[in-house]
Amino acid sequence: MPCNPSDHFVLHRRDLLVAGGLGFYGLLVPELLGGAIQKPAGAARTAKSTILIWLSGGPSHIDLWDMKPNAPQEIRGEFQPIQTSAPEITLCEHLPLLANQAHHLAVVRSVGQPDSMNDHHAGYYYNLTGHRPEPGFNSDRHPLPDDWPYIGSVVASQQRLHPYLPQQVTIPGMAGAPESRRPGQFAARLGVQHDPLYVMAKPESPRDFQIPSLALPSDMTSARLQDRKEVLGALGRAQRQFDRSRSVGNFSDLQAKAINLITSEKSKAAFDISREPEAIREKYGTTLNAMSMLMARRLVEAKVPFVTIFATYEPKAYEKNGCKGGGWDTHWNNFGCLKDYLVPEFDRAFAALLDDLHQRGLLDDTL
Repeated sequence: MPCNPSDHFVLHRRDLLVAGGLGFYGLLVPELLGGAIQKPAGAARTAKSTILIWLSGGPSHIDLWDMKPNAPQEIRGEFQPIQTSAPEITLCEHLPLLANQAHHLAVVRSVGQPDSMNDHHAGYYYNLTGHRPEPGFNSDRHPLPDDWPYIGSVVASQQRLHPYLPQQVTIPGMAGAPESRRPGQFAARLGVQHDPLYVMAKPESPRDFQIPSLALPSDMTSARLQDRKEVLGALGRAQRQFDRSRSVGNFSDLQAKAINLITSEKSKAAFDISREPEAIREKYGTTLNAMSMLMARRLVEAKVPFVTIFATYEPKAYEKNGCKGGGWDTHWNNFGCLKDYLVPEFDRAFAALLDDLHQRGLLDDTL
């Protein structure tokens, strides 16, 4: 019997956020969808947007978040814990700015995964969808149309359409560069209309965000595009029978969204980092990851329901700091890479994001 994905996700958005979060922390979403989701007594239900910051490679929890200061030296790392603005939370000594924002944090120290899933490719899928990958899932496994959907796509699919922006945005690129085809980051069985909008930027140009799929040719003005939109509308009316196809219907929706994004001044303004005061940009930092967090704040301010940041790193800067591999996958010079490069960048940008959201009255509405 064919499976209709929409039959499985008839839940309110806030319940879906709860279900997705529990999926990340060891419970599978299907187990929750089988019955009513019970929320804790007095639990807040005010979140309107989510920002997922994916530190590719996996930051060491025992060096940053759960330092186990009373453990033997051969178990714990060389960094020291420091007190924070939340008495019950200690953090790594190299997170001093975030320590001042710790009262805004809920630190979960019980995340785990099956031993059999010791693979980045499978880990992406498990964490981004909340579903365990099938046996044999490895780096050769390509995305499939019937994959479980990315949690951002699930959340976005349950939302009332944003008047001028997409339901979810991924910055500053897709996961798994350079091929960027890691399973788990797509809407898959929910349909391509629920895929994120990918807004790209490069480390050497951290303030220059582009939407490749929506870029206009140099000789194409918004007025000419509007003329073409009217022509397309006329052609569409002449082919109503053909337009009953579900796939064509999805394409038409995507086409309409694309045209609105290109022609709307509000849309272009939301993605324009240059409108931020220089002091704000400096507070976040100068790197691409820092500007991505600032972009995320702008999108939350514009009421985009789900924003994903797949952190990326400029290879030359990375290697200059004695690091190899990719991002937080610190198989080489772990403590040096963390102390001298990865942690300071993250500390500055993430602390700035929390404080910025708080100052603008957005933090209580943002996960």
